[in-house]
Amino acid sequence: MAGGWGCPHEANDICTKVNGLPCDPGMKGCVLYGRYVFANEDKNARLRQKQARERTADDTPDESGFHP
Repeated sequence: MAGGWGCPHEANDICTKVNGLPCDPGMKGCVLYGRYVFANEDKNARLRQKQARERTADDTPDESGFHP
């Protein structure tokens, strides 16, 4: 491991959280999945979906019919 961050679920480059697969930060099932932006855009799909839902929720009127 290089750098200043280490995953507590990684042991010898294997993810102990995701079925013993090779550690790939941001893969589906990873504690980072959908929470952070990665340089590899393929890993950002879940985060982008989450952001789109939040924007849609912000655009819907509340129970009183008020639209911000």
